[in-house]
Amino acid sequence: MADPQDRRRADATEALERLGRLSLRELSMESLLQTVAELTTTVLPGHPEASVSLLVRDSPSTVASTGQLAVDLDERQYERDHGPCLHAARTGELTMIADTRTDDRWPDYMRRAAERGALSSLSVPLDIDVAEQVSGALNIYARQAGAFDEDARAAATRIGPYAAVAAGNLHAYQSARAIADNLQAALEHRAVIDQAKGVLIERYKVTPDQAFQLLAQASMHANRKVRDVADDLVRTGELPVVVPRGEGGRRRPGPASGRPGPRAPRHS
Repeated sequence: MADPQDRRRADATEALERLGRLSLRELSMESLLQTVAELTTTVLPGHPEASVSLLVRDSPSTVASTGQLAVDLDERQYERDHGPCLHAARTGELTMIADTRTDDRWPDYMRRAAERGALSSLSVPLDIDVAEQVSGALNIYARQAGAFDEDARAAATRIGPYAAVAAGNLHAYQSARAIADNLQAALEHRAVIDQAKGVLIERYKVTPDQAFQLLAQASMHANRKVRDVADDLVRTGELPVVVPRGEGGRRRPGPASGRPGPRAPRHS
């Protein structure tokens, strides 16, 4: 009969070989992380659930998980801003809890974990990008106490780098996507502002700078963003509030629709 530890070592080796064969040409980054988490649960004892936590400038999120237990315990730590997964991610230390019923660290978290049936856990730090303040942890929550012996810790530590690479790639992708989205939004906002300025230039025979000042004044008066005021003008033909200086220095609101109301700024 095969030794259980030998069988576990063989399973861990097989899992690592499978991870080594995975590529982003076959899987999305989210799927790759999910595969890492799922393979982790197949080679570690204690009927575990696993998750991958990502900390970006100390703001945590769970980017992969194998079940609700892992999600609940991750979120409990995020709410309290402490616990084994956050400790591992922040310090770079392998963090093990042998028995949540007797461990005296983070007492409120330990009670919650024991109530949910997670009697031991192991959090493996993920070295992702120190310069960008990005770190993480591979978290394994077991349903039996003392689940993680030396072999189990070694297996989890060997899986950690795969999770780190996948999580790092996911963060890089999300950052690039956010930059692209922000750039696109900025271009769209600039386009609508330029269109609105064109309407005001044609309507009031003002300069581009004066047209922008009209938009800015309307924005401040209405407590709305310039791009939103510009969008209204382009869509409806009206400036919600126009506040050029009138006689006596008083501001006079009125619609910019071509109807009598505002007095256009004079050319300088």
